[in-house]
Amino acid sequence: MSWHQPLTADPRQAVPAAGRSAVELHQVTRFHGPRATGVAALDGVSLSCPAGSWTAVMGPSGSGKSTLLHCAAGLDRVTSGRVFLAGRDITAAPERVLTEMRRRTIGFVFQSFNLISSLTAEQNVAFPAKLAGTRVSKSEVRQVLAGVGLADRAGHRPRELSGGQQQRVAIARAMISRPAVLFADEPTGALDSHSAKAVLDLLRTMVRSAGQTIVMVTHDPAVAAGADAVVFLSDGRIVDRMEQPSTRGVAERLARLEG
Repeated sequence: MSWHQPLTADPRQAVPAAGRSAVELHQVTRFHGPRATGVAALDGVSLSCPAGSWTAVMGPSGSGKSTLLHCAAGLDRVTSGRVFLAGRDITAAPERVLTEMRRRTIGFVFQSFNLISSLTAEQNVAFPAKLAGTRVSKSEVRQVLAGVGLADRAGHRPRELSGGQQQRVAIARAMISRPAVLFADEPTGALDSHSAKAVLDLLRTMVRSAGQTIVMVTHDPAVAAGADAVVFLSDGRIVDRMEQPSTRGVAERLARLEG
């Protein structure tokens, strides 16, 4: 399987140069409910994800992993602190600006593939652009599908694809806008081990060969071990960080947090 960056990045996108931060959180707090009586899903979180890197986010259930992902992507507003995405301060950005960034600057991949069953793979990939009122050519769509190893599946509907193939269609759909950052929430959670490995190999190639930035939530140490760095959350705080992670090392640190 190979990955080739589809076309030149849109000049309207603020894609950070290699070595610069693609995602930054500065002392971010996110409360659910009134601050006096609510729950702090995030409590003073600071995080920097360099452009062209893959960062995995781990922690026990309820530790704030998904909230961190949503705040970093501008899906959730922070209670306090600042968030920078692809070089822009999005902390207090108007909703129209955030909507435009979701269309052009960031991509999302989730555990559930969220494909439209009546559409073919290539129609699913093109659908978000169509919804946004922008045009992508069939050749662009085919190029992105080829990049995820599905050049021969463009005309297939989701029911005709395996789980791993459906997730790769979802990744192609996220990549059609050539996003600066790809956010992934448990992208292999619904896959068997063989399909999960294929998806992880694809993500790794996207980072190594195309300089894609990925921020991914996972509960699986083997998945996290593929990342450049792993950050560990507990009770809404970053309590540990591991560079060049190994499956065993990640599992041991996670076990200590869950123990």
